[in-house]
Amino acid sequence: MSALSLSSAIELVTDKLNHIKLSPSQEPLVQVSCDILPLPLIAWLSAQSVYPRIYWQGRDKTEEVAAIGQCQDFNFSEETSDNELAEIYHSQCGLSTNQELRYYGGVAFDRSLPCWPEFGRARFVLPRIELRRSGDRYKLIVNLNTQEHSLAEECQNALQALAQMQSPRPLPPPHKLTPLSRSDKPEYSRWKSLVEQVTNEKFNQQTPKVVLSRVTQLEVADNIDPWMVLACWQGRNPNSFQFGFQFSPERTFISCSPERLYRRRQQELFTEALAGTTTRGVNQEEDELLAQQLMDDSKNSHENQLVRQHIVDQLNPLSNYVGAEERPSVFKLNHIQHLHRSIRAELKQGVSDFQLLQALHPTPAVGGLPRDSAMSFIRQREGYMRGWYAGACGYFNKLDSEFSVAIRSALLEPGRINLFAGAGIVAGSDPETEWQELENKLATIMSILVEL
Repeated sequence: MSALSLSSAIELVTDKLNHIKLSPSQEPLVQVSCDILPLPLIAWLSAQSVYPRIYWQGRDKTEEVAAIGQCQDFNFSEETSDNELAEIYHSQCGLSTNQELRYYGGVAFDRSLPCWPEFGRARFVLPRIELRRSGDRYKLIVNLNTQEHSLAEECQNALQALAQMQSPRPLPPPHKLTPLSRSDKPEYSRWKSLVEQVTNEKFNQQTPKVVLSRVTQLEVADNIDPWMVLACWQGRNPNSFQFGFQFSPERTFISCSPERLYRRRQQELFTEALAGTTTRGVNQEEDELLAQQLMDDSKNSHENQLVRQHIVDQLNPLSNYVGAEERPSVFKLNHIQHLHRSIRAELKQGVSDFQLLQALHPTPAVGGLPRDSAMSFIRQREGYMRGWYAGACGYFNKLDSEFSVAIRSALLEPGRINLFAGAGIVAGSDPETEWQELENKLATIMSILVEL
């Protein structure tokens, strides 16, 4: 069947739902779908009135998803053991053999601490409705969960969600804000003290790297559409992951992150060491000079090598084979460039996405090394709640999954925009230089939001 307009696709899916029947052997999770004509997914998402609203686009741009509503929601607002999460993960994977079913969500940076309202320490959603692009093909997908409700109830819920769907509307035009105030946590004097503690020789011998971060809070009078901000950010950083989670009208977490946590295709896994940073040049000659200086810089090279070795060590017990690039390359973004090493692994049979999240998150690029002592220092000293910033966001299903490390991110709340940035502190780190690195990492989103 050829692709349909969205309105015609809704009519077709509605008809399918009105006539659907389950066989006795039918799996509990059911999916109804049809191909649709291309449409702007962020603009469609912004026009909807149903929550949650979820957006995901992979770094290679071959996949893009806008999703609304939920037919299954796992929200872990209290401390939950890894064993409990693993049991839930395995039970869900056993409910269907459908390779198209996807759970979207994320885990907080530090799941031992309370998190932002609605987001939970970990939360994953099987959406009610998805618009999904794979390559040039667009699909309307409706998910039903007959595990807890009857088929008739689930069809009625889906029909109600379809009836509430709105057509895409143009996003509001971007406009610069004049913040009422700006505050940084930690502020510079506290930051300087923290960097000096980490670089102290006695501390550094036991904990050679701690990634310290900062939240910059802008108090604003304007209401701002988070999806417009994400669309603008997407245009400035096209070679990044782009995603957003809005579980209620009050808070939206958006990110344009350059960093992949991992991508899994059956037993094949791809990940990377992304650590070590410098700015971009004003022309090609200066840009290449800065890139070469980054490659030659011992502090940044050491930082990247620490991350590479940690990831390899974590993957070895789960893998038949792990290979990592010996020499880094330079990964370029709009305002900054990073050192980057690709890592590939062939996973052992039975290794699950949850085991991968346990092993790889938080990475040394957002936490530090050794992981436990670095996390303990951050937990006790940093002075604010990271929430999903520097967490892991993405999707999983039986055959494939992808997660990004949620750096270059923002939490939008009524009257406040929270912007996050971090820097890896190792022996020889200078507080003022690292503070400027935070400013460099916020440059793109600040240029979108604020009259500079």
